Amino acid sequence: MVAISKPTACKHEPDGVPPNVAQSTRKDTTIDSILERELLRLLVCPRDHLVLEGRDGHLICPSGHRYPVVDGIPILLLSETQQTHVEGTRSLQVGASGGSGPTPLPSPLLGEIDPFVQNVIAATNGMLYIRLIGKLTDYPIPYLRLPPGGGKRFLEIGCNWGRWCIAAARMGYRPVGIDPSLKGIRAARQVAQHLGIEAHYVVADGRYLPFANGTFDQVFSYSVLQHLSRENVRLTLQEIARALGSAGGFLVQMPNCFGIRCLYHQARRGFREGNDFDVRYWTPRELASTFRAIFGSAHIFVDGFFSLNPQISDVSLLPWKYRAVVYASEALRKISGILSPLTYVADSLYVKGTGRNPRLQKIIDQGEWCQNFEST
Repeated sequence: MVAISKPTACKHEPDGVPPNVAQSTRKDTTIDSILERELLRLLVCPRDHLVLEGRDGHLICPSGHRYPVVDGIPILLLSETQQTHVEGTRSLQVGASGGSGPTPLPSPLLGEIDPFVQNVIAATNGMLYIRLIGKLTDYPIPYLRLPPGGGKRFLEIGCNWGRWCIAAARMGYRPVGIDPSLKGIRAARQVAQHLGIEAHYVVADGRYLPFANGTFDQVFSYSVLQHLSRENVRLTLQEIARALGSAGGFLVQMPNCFGIRCLYHQARRGFREGNDFDVRYWTPRELASTFRAIFGSAHIFVDGFFSLNPQISDVSLLPWKYRAVVYASEALRKISGILSPLTYVADSLYVKGTGRNPRLQKIIDQGEWCQNFEST
């Protein structure tokens, strides 16, 4: 059984957006104007979950924790913790330097694809997209396997340039994306603006979410948690459960260690556990037990085969020889709905569920879910 850690008690509302955010007095009108007001209303200190206000180019909580705002983007990372990706360290460095750093890539002209997206498309979408680097003619926006949003709040963990947030917005959700990469968040904002999408983006860490309890109705993550250690996955899942409403839902993609392609990659590295940003592979049983220890339910179903994982919605963008792989994956995915044993050899799995584990719900109801950090 996976243990649920019980952080030191702190005082805040047990569920929902802090009621005093809208009434709080902002001391820095510049911060208030360059940040989207709806986003500012949602944010809290990721250390103690207290309300943030703008002052001297930073967001500051009553405990004195300070977070820089660069080009209107809050950098809500914890400098005292080890970052899970080098881009988190770089974002902290830019924030500490007052916003100075490498010159961002130029904004694309009308009708052009953002140059950041052109450069990272294989890193964000998979190796089947490698021939599209620098050659994209359209943004590959995937199909999101969720019901229509109906105005529900949607959080994506690890959004990078925001493709899943865009998909969520088009389905009627109100999306917020977080990522440790300031470069990725800058691109996400530009892409959303170019496509006429309303979405909010923050530089943040899934292990320390800068949102109050119960802020979101749906949390999603794709090709992100697979790069974290098991301990960091559990920390992130606990934060997801805290940020979800008590009846909220989650959908998280993870790799299956028994998948045909996954076995090949594990064999190439001698079946050792991954380091740094390597992919970590999970058995379906491990996924089920880990998620059920934190959430009220967890259902595993197939995302795809032979990779991690090209989307059927992108097939027209791919070279012909890769299209056969995508079509075969999609056919097997549909068959797996009838022949459930195929789930055990799929490479990419989804874990889906709702609610919180009763023990975690009790901790949250008692207002005791808060990390204990020294003021910096």
